[in-house]
Amino acid sequence: MFCAFSGPPNIVRLHGTGRVVEPGADEFPHLAAQFPNYESTRAIIVVEVTRIANSCGFGVPLMQYEGDRDHSFAWAKKKGPQGLAAYKREKNWRSIDGLPGLTESKLAE
Repeated sequence: MFCAFSGPPNIVRLHGTGRVVEPGADEFPHLAAQFPNYESTRAIIVVEVTRIANSCGFGVPLMQYEGDRDHSFAWAKKKGPQGLAAYKREKNWRSIDGLPGLTESKLAE
């Protein structure tokens, strides 16, 4: 779902089926080349969009963009590659609702 926080009010919803592509997957390098490189990247989500719907965004508040935060980048840099791998093993092997998480994180099981 995308909301317009400035300009004309609008909400756009993308419906479809998503799949997770983790760094160890064969197609990951090709997909990752289309995005900036971040140390903290856990996966890329590929969505096959089957429906696009839009509606008025009259209930969406007006907001002003002030800039990006660098907290997650500083956190990832401080952790380093080994610390990030340990974090993923500890925190990403299951979702918050108990579903299976990232395959590369299953080393924690």
